[in-house]
Amino acid sequence: MPAMAESDSVIPATSGAVRPMLLLEALYDGPAAASERLELDFSYRTKSRLRAKLASGEEVGLFLPRGTILRGGQKLAGGDGRIVEVVAAPEDLVEARCANPSALARAAYHLGNRHVAVEVGADAAGDWLRIQADHVLEGMLVGLGATVTALRAPFEPEAGAYAHGHQHPGDGSGARIHMMGGR
Repeated sequence: MPAMAESDSVIPATSGAVRPMLLLEALYDGPAAASERLELDFSYRTKSRLRAKLASGEEVGLFLPRGTILRGGQKLAGGDGRIVEVVAAPEDLVEARCANPSALARAAYHLGNRHVAVEVGADAAGDWLRIQADHVLEGMLVGLGATVTALRAPFEPEAGAYAHGHQHPGDGSGARIHMMGGR
């Protein structure tokens, strides 16, 4: 989705009148139920400035503090008082499973060493790691002995050990995954 230009602050209403675009500028943690849904994949949930569409089709402008990472289930306050629920959209992922905990830890280490966003989980079949689909990383995981499976699911990676801002000496930036709030 393209970034929103200042001139895009209004959209035509169906009646032909012009009405302001709904702005989502704050997280909401109160008790009110959401009346709208905003479905975004992980790459869009890492953006602070975004033009998007609600499930209803209405266009909205997202203007959150820089560095905000949205999680599925969080709520946003609309400028008009509406509450909007963030939904983690399904996306193409790779799931890795290993024969034992040591092999899974080794796979997680190598993904972390590459600053890859990783979701860690378990189900009745055992422990797993999920990453966004990437054939190079998939090959690395297979080379480490993991069994990999392509799937389409919501992606909620770990926040990382340095959730308040990890940076490498001299590079002036932090891996985006480390900038996320806790899960």
